[in-house]
Amino acid sequence: MHDIELITKIQRQLKDLYQNIGDSMVGGTVDNMEKYKYMLGQAHAYQYISQEISNLLNNKEQKDEQGTVIDLEKRGPKA
Repeated sequence: MHDIELITKIQRQLKDLYQNIGDSMVGGTVDNMEKYKYMLGQAHAYQYISQEISNLLNNKEQKDEQGTVIDLEKRGPKA
């Protein structure tokens, strides 16, 4: 399995888990505050992990690309 496929599967799983928590909360399966706080903590953790994966992928993409920015400080002296 390629790295990107694995990462995509992990992101999809995190999204599904997050959605399941939201569905449970909206559906009324939370019967006490302790369970609510636990599920809210899980949801935050899934969101955090998903965001970190996205950030890592964005950083990798930025490093792989050659930019078009020109450093004007490296110009030679005018003739």
